[in-house]
Amino acid sequence: MTGCNDDNSLIEACRAGRTEAFGVLVGRHQDRLYPTMLRLTGSPEDALDLLQDAFLRAFEKLDKFQGESSFYTWVYRIAVNLALSGRRRRRIVGGFHRPGRDEPLDPADDPILSDPTLPLERAERDALIQSALDALADDHRAVVVMKEFDGLRYEEIAAILGVPVGTVRSRLHRARLDLRERLKGVVEEDASSRQPARNVH
Repeated sequence: MTGCNDDNSLIEACRAGRTEAFGVLVGRHQDRLYPTMLRLTGSPEDALDLLQDAFLRAFEKLDKFQGESSFYTWVYRIAVNLALSGRRRRRIVGGFHRPGRDEPLDPADDPILSDPTLPLERAERDALIQSALDALADDHRAVVVMKEFDGLRYEEIAAILGVPVGTVRSRLHRARLDLRERLKGVVEEDASSRQPARNVH
């Protein structure tokens, strides 16, 4: 594509019938959104399905995008709500395609899996954290992911979930207590493993 390549220009191009512009938007934002979907679902396959569903929903509703937030924030909200509603569309055959590329929509490489030099302990700890997240109620897991991993403000989380800020704070407080209990062994192990290093020399 030629011309201005910012999100709003791509959206206008797509509305004008140049649907390849939406492929540019997908390629630009999919890797950033994938980790959130993975934490919410605990499954790479489900995360990929949700990501495709979210972009498909965004494409279908593009005429309703008013530009009051960024396109990423808008599709992020769609994706999170899809994850929480548990709704799944039929998997798209072939997936989304990036411009000029033949391969379907793929998540970003997970450095834990792609870098063999990283210690096994880190992968195991991350798996325990994901397992603890999976054990939370959906609404509690969502606020933890949005606040602790994605760095959203309470007001932003409340707007996405359609609940008062006080509800977000309450859910986050309960979720943190639950996670602390579930991960107590991991935290204690980390503390004990660091202790001898401090006493050397």
